[in-house]
Amino acid sequence: MSSLQSLVQTIRACDVCAHSTPPLPVTPNPILRASEHAKIRIISQAPGTLAHASSLPFNDPSGRRLRDWLGVNPATFYDTDNFAITPMGFCFPGQDAKGGDLPPRPECAPLWQARLDAKLQNVELILLVGLYAVKHYLGPTAERTLTETVRNWRHYGPRIMPLPHPSWRNNAWIKTHDWFADELAELRRRVDDLVTRHDADIGIR
Repeated sequence: MSSLQSLVQTIRACDVCAHSTPPLPVTPNPILRASEHAKIRIISQAPGTLAHASSLPFNDPSGRRLRDWLGVNPATFYDTDNFAITPMGFCFPGQDAKGGDLPPRPECAPLWQARLDAKLQNVELILLVGLYAVKHYLGPTAERTLTETVRNWRHYGPRIMPLPHPSWRNNAWIKTHDWFADELAELRRRVDDLVTRHDADIGIR
């Protein structure tokens, strides 16, 4: 077993947040996918209710929108030699009084993100999906708002690209920021280049 896969198994067995205050309101179910060969890493927020139930990340409308942004089908998306999916919080954090998902658990990222950073050495493109990932990885180098950070993604490239979260809650943002659709063309080009290169490496024609 590789050191990365050993780390993934350790994370999947983690229940630290169940013993914190307040405790995780659901049974811990850490969800992530990764291999040493992954060229693209998605660092998002935390699994939602459908992902928690199925143990499959982005197994919901947000995932369909994200795959559309990337220009990939589910088979390509869930191939861990293409994409590593390592959210800021690995467990579904529960919901607030209005039915929205709570923030990622604060215990999670300090425990695991740096260790994953060290193991995912073949990653060429990191997608920071949403405010929590942007704050953690860009810190004071981020722009004043997430919108400005996404718009100025070239400041962090070519390896890092910040994105808004593909949640339905951002529908209004997407509709009122037409320039984002233009930026997606560059995202799809870069993803296609990395995925195509992977297919060529393993002999797919």
